[in-house]
Amino acid sequence: MFLTIKLSSLLSSSSSPGKEYSVADYRWGVSDPTIVSLEILTVFVDGSLCILLIYAILKNKYYRHFVQIVLCVCELYGGWMTFAPEWLTGSPNLSTDNVIHMWLYLVFFNGLWVLIPLLLLVHSFVNMEASNMKKDAATNMKKDAASNMKKDAKKGKKNK
Repeated sequence: MFLTIKLSSLLSSSSSPGKEYSVADYRWGVSDPTIVSLEILTVFVDGSLCILLIYAILKNKYYRHFVQIVLCVCELYGGWMTFAPEWLTGSPNLSTDNVIHMWLYLVFFNGLWVLIPLLLLVHSFVNMEASNMKKDAATNMKKDAASNMKKDAKKGKKNK
């Protein structure tokens, strides 16, 4: 109840970005339960993960890419759960007849919430792959060194 009241009060301001966006997606103007549910998760789960990710980046922690992947998947899932029901029902709450609302608000701005997590997922994949290749190279070097030591030991026994 508190969140519904708080969200409604935030949207009641005529200068609020939420009020402006609610012209393109009507659900934001009426405290739609699906939107409120997703935003609760976004604030508490994704917000906490963002703080943890910032810390992991600044301190170069080993779990940085794991947190980044989880955060990106949460964001992509949230976007899917926000818009898939609308698409499946013919977009009754989306202003698709207005060019600015459709292409600027709904496609461009929401597209950023898809593009950026996808780019960060690729970034994490590339970094994890490079890390794994370094680990494999180090393991192979150790194996090669051990194998060479065994060969040298065998040669030494044959020469005696």
